[in-house]
This record gives sequence, structure tokens and C-alpha cells, in this order.
Amino acid sequence: MENKFSLKQILWYFTFFSIIGLIVETLFCYITTGVLESRKGLIWGPFCPVYGVGATFLILILNKYKDNSLKLFFIGSILGNVIEYLLSFLLEAYYGTRFWDYSYLNWNLNGRICILYSIYWGILSFVLVKWIKKPIDKIIKKIPNSKILHIAVLLFFIIDGLATIWAITVYQKRIEYYNVENNIKENFIEKTLFSNEIMVKTFPNLRYIEADGTEKYIKDIINAN
Repeated sequence: MENKFSLKQILWYFTFFSIIGLIVETLFCYITTGVLESRKGLIWGPFCPVYGVGATFLILILNKYKDNSLKLFFIGSILGNVIEYLLSFLLEAYYGTRFWDYSYLNWNLNGRICILYSIYWGILSFVLVKWIKKPIDKIIKKIPNSKILHIAVLLFFIIDGLATIWAITVYQKRIEYYNVENNIKENFIEKTLFSNEIMVKTFPNLRYIEADGTEKYIKDIINAN
């Protein structure tokens, strides 16, 4: 059945669209702001998993609407907003910081989603299912059906995800110590792999939410100390 997807497809959809999403996000940021900076979501590799998760869910759910452009656009717009809002909420609940904030745009909901990006989600859904899915499927078919390869890719993402959680946790602890006594004990890995220089370069837009609810860029707190 055309609307059924294998685990191999799901894994490679996530991988490819995490990379494609990072490229698009980086270019969009540069074109609109003139700033070229990292938009990564994982500490290692060129991946923005928000796009990987979002695009994969959009394909899995919207593929059955591929012959109805209006449904594809509107359902994709709504679904994209739901995915983005939930991911924003869950990431903030876990890390205590925001990875993106649309408060500066009109018609936003808690800074997590907004009308402008809901339109982008609709356009993305249309382009994704109508034009991008087919060539990506052709590429995936050429990838060997190797369990070792797929397990290795999956393990990499798991390790990368856990390392990212560790890195951001360390990063946030530094801010807490900067605010109190400017003194923190760290092991060799934390000092080298997750140094301030690497974290600022990798996650330049991470924000720290202080006790009074004030949000500050972590890089600004780091630079001030």
C-alpha cells in the first residue's frame, strides 16, 4: 500500500529532512536577517531534528491527501502548528529554555507558533508531499537494506540526542553558577566537548529563563562574565 511506510523509510525521512531543514533554516535566517549562524538542534552533525520529526509526521499523515491540494495545505498548516507547539512546550519543560520564540511576530500564540509560520507549514506540506517525497523515496530505495547500517544510524541519533541533553544541561548549570558565584566544577569532557565556545557557536539562540520569568540569551550572560 502506498500509504504504508516501513521503518527504513521513517528513519531516512527523519535523517534527510533533519539535514534539509537545517539548510533551509540557515538560508532563511541569512536572507531575512543577514546573520549566518548555526540553527542546529543536535550537538554533533548537521541536523535540525524539529524538521526531521515535523516532515516525517507530515508525510505519514498527509500522504493520503496528495491528490487534494487544499486539504494538503490546510491540514498541513494545522498539523505543523500542533507539532511545533508541542515540541516547543516539551523542550522548554525539559530544558527550562526556549529554542525559538515568535513573540516578535503578530498573531502568535505564547511565542511558540504564529500565523506567518502556519502558512509556511502549509506551503511546506504541499511542496513536501507533492514534489519532494518522490525523489527522496527513490534515494531511500537505493540505500542497502542493511540492519547493521540502520541500527548504526539509529544508535548515532540516540547518542547524539543524549549528548545534546548532557551538553545543554551543563551549559545551563554554568549560567546558574555565573548568577551566584562564578564557580563550577566540571570534568574533562564537559570542559572540552561542551565548552562555552562550542555551545555558543552551536546553539546561539538558547535562552535562559530566570526566576522572575525574564528571558536572556545564554550567550549574552556568558559574554557578560
